[in-house]
Amino acid sequence: MTAGVRQEPRGAVRPRTPRLPVLLALLVGVAGVGYRLALLLADAPPTNSDEATMGLAALHIARGQDFPVWFYGQAYMGTLEAYLAAPLLALTGPSVLALRLPILGLYALFLLLVWRLTRRLGGDRWFALLVVGLLALGSDRIVKNQLIAGGGYPELNPAGVALALLTLDLCAGRPGARLPRWAAWGLISGLMVWVDPLLLPYIGGTGVVLVAWRRRELAGRAGIVALAATLLGAAPLLLDSLRHGRDPFAAVLAASGGDAAAGWGERLHGGLVLGPPLGMGFCSPSHCATWQLWWALALPVLLLLAGLSAWRALRAPAPAAASSPPHPLPPSPSPSPSADPAVGRRAAAAVRLALLVGAVAVLGAYVASSAAGRTPVESARYLSCLAIATPALLWPLRAATQAGRRAAARVTAAAVLAAMLGTTGFATATAIGAVPATHAEADRHRALVDTLDVLGVRHARADYWTCNRLTFASGEDVVCAVVDDELRPGFDRYPAYRRAVEADPRAAWVAPDGSPLAARLDQRLGPDPGGLDVVRVQGWRVYLPRD
Repeated sequence: MTAGVRQEPRGAVRPRTPRLPVLLALLVGVAGVGYRLALLLADAPPTNSDEATMGLAALHIARGQDFPVWFYGQAYMGTLEAYLAAPLLALTGPSVLALRLPILGLYALFLLLVWRLTRRLGGDRWFALLVVGLLALGSDRIVKNQLIAGGGYPELNPAGVALALLTLDLCAGRPGARLPRWAAWGLISGLMVWVDPLLLPYIGGTGVVLVAWRRRELAGRAGIVALAATLLGAAPLLLDSLRHGRDPFAAVLAASGGDAAAGWGERLHGGLVLGPPLGMGFCSPSHCATWQLWWALALPVLLLLAGLSAWRALRAPAPAAASSPPHPLPPSPSPSPSADPAVGRRAAAAVRLALLVGAVAVLGAYVASSAAGRTPVESARYLSCLAIATPALLWPLRAATQAGRRAAARVTAAAVLAAMLGTTGFATATAIGAVPATHAEADRHRALVDTLDVLGVRHARADYWTCNRLTFASGEDVVCAVVDDELRPGFDRYPAYRRAVEADPRAAWVAPDGSPLAARLDQRLGPDPGGLDVVRVQGWRVYLPRD
């Protein structure tokens, strides 16, 4: 026998590592990222003034001009996206692509983490491939949530999956780097409380699991580290609240439509019928066909089955303690846990249950808000973080397709999975079909910016959805103040712009072709005192004061 070489016993069969699903998952993940990169290069999804507001914040950070805590014009929604994009904008100048590239990186991280989480929860590689494949598809609403740097949404999914993965590692006794994992859990939680409280149900759910499983560890250094990291992550919110006496959570409730009227019938229809298919990627751009609403019926069934499955796995006694009565959660182990497979399985069940409870809480909070009834199509973005629970939500389908299950269960599960892939695939195709129109509109906007530069316009008035987009695209060479359709002052997120515009008697007006604002300004065309001249750009009208 050769020294240092381990000989296999004669006749032994070495286990084969199933590398095909891993390779396929890698290819699917690259395709998902590549699809979104191609959208960005084609100016899709369409940008808007809210995203431009985040871009202006990033420009100000890059220049050292301002370091905003909140999205301009409000006291909630942290500006993490602006800080991530600021280094790129410092190199490129104002660019929607540069603004979005960091959040494309967050999406790639999301796919990587969700693969890892699915495997750590106990799913096989083929099931993890299925989860990644579903999340690689991207309908209109999905890619808007993932790629538009409008505040909050792109960060939620990777952060939520990271919290679940860290929770599982800490509860299952994964050895090594315990304190760094506690610090990471706390830092991510604190950051998300600052960025967008939509993730609170998942933070709370994973936090409950950690307290139930690791009470003794939390009573020591781990608790101090986790608390300190949480406070560090939430520091911008806490310091601003103390400094200005603001309550960001009250601002969030007001923005959700809590102070506006919407009947419960409208809320239930918008939140439970339209919301899940729109928010989870089953619908075409800006609408849901009747046949695409089937997911509204399937989702509560899957939530129920997945919850029962996780609860049963959680209550199942460990093999070594089969004679002991089952408990919902195990007693807190010692501060130096060992990686026991039975403990790992129950910890995985606890994390699955936390993800499902978080998804139900997100859905319930959305239904309770008036936004679900008043603006269900656009407000479906509030359900974007339901994707975090995908591995747990699909668990019953995984179980039903395993060998030994009844043929009816396997056929039903396969049919549901095929319907999911088919519906989301169709929605993705319709989103791709809208790209040429979006690219053409972006070209028209670039022509508008170029025309204003040629005309020497440095100050302008326009509607809300034009103003900050124009200011960002020009790198603040054109400063814009918002007006309504009756030419009255509107909502300026950055008040300094209005002061600059009002100080310029030669300020121009900009309006989209065919808009009520354009019709109102057309009434002022002519040689009379205060009259305007008009310059037409495709899709736009620029009104200049007469000399």
